[in-house]
Amino acid sequence: MEHPLGDLMRALNELHVSSSDSLPDAHALPDLNRQHRKGVPEVILAAGKQPEQVVSIAEAFLCRGGRAIISRIGPDLASLLRERLADDHLEFHPLSQMVVARRGTTPPEPTGGRVGILTAGTSDAPVAEQAAVLMREMGCQVSFFSDVGVAGIHRLFQPLHALLSQEVDAIVVAAGMDGALPSVVAGLVDVPVIGLPTSTGYGIGGQGVAALLSMLQTCAPGLAVVNIDNGIGAGAMAGLIANRAARARRA
Repeated sequence: MEHPLGDLMRALNELHVSSSDSLPDAHALPDLNRQHRKGVPEVILAAGKQPEQVVSIAEAFLCRGGRAIISRIGPDLASLLRERLADDHLEFHPLSQMVVARRGTTPPEPTGGRVGILTAGTSDAPVAEQAAVLMREMGCQVSFFSDVGVAGIHRLFQPLHALLSQEVDAIVVAAGMDGALPSVVAGLVDVPVIGLPTSTGYGIGGQGVAALLSMLQTCAPGLAVVNIDNGIGAGAMAGLIANRAARARRA
């Protein structure tokens, strides 16, 4: 009888999981097959890493798949990337502090997935833009409207009408302060809404805590919530929904 571990290894291989993707100095085990396995590309979080480590990880992704996505980059890392990846195409997104590097590849083919993004305030846009960058790298069409929060609720209706007219598959709603906008949107639309709390606020409920708790306590059905400032998580969830819906339409 074959050992159960053999079944496990075969299952992992079918999921395109590799155990041999460590870098030479063993500081990271990049998930180079995540895009193929999950439909969501790996995003390299630069915060907390040395710039040289980030570049090394990015080069591993560029060698394997021709693309590296990096989030939360600072000026020093940006300069090092320009120096070390001078022969690659770098797309900097200053608002979200992200960069997409390409080596001999082009942007992803459109999948047909459609996602809307709404932000309550302009201050919420940087985190929402993280979601937008990731979803575009997943092949989604993204429509972005900013500063439509409940302090001036009349500002919401035209952008929301535009998104529903486009028949978006999901809507990401970013809000700080009291975090009320996602509940309002979820109560009006018939598509999944992903609440994205941001660390915008004052006092005891600041740093996104009030927004997170408000979204979790919603009475509007159809609202899922990610953690504070987790634009990547919101983008991954909305992108997966949109791309699955697009496949269903094609079928």
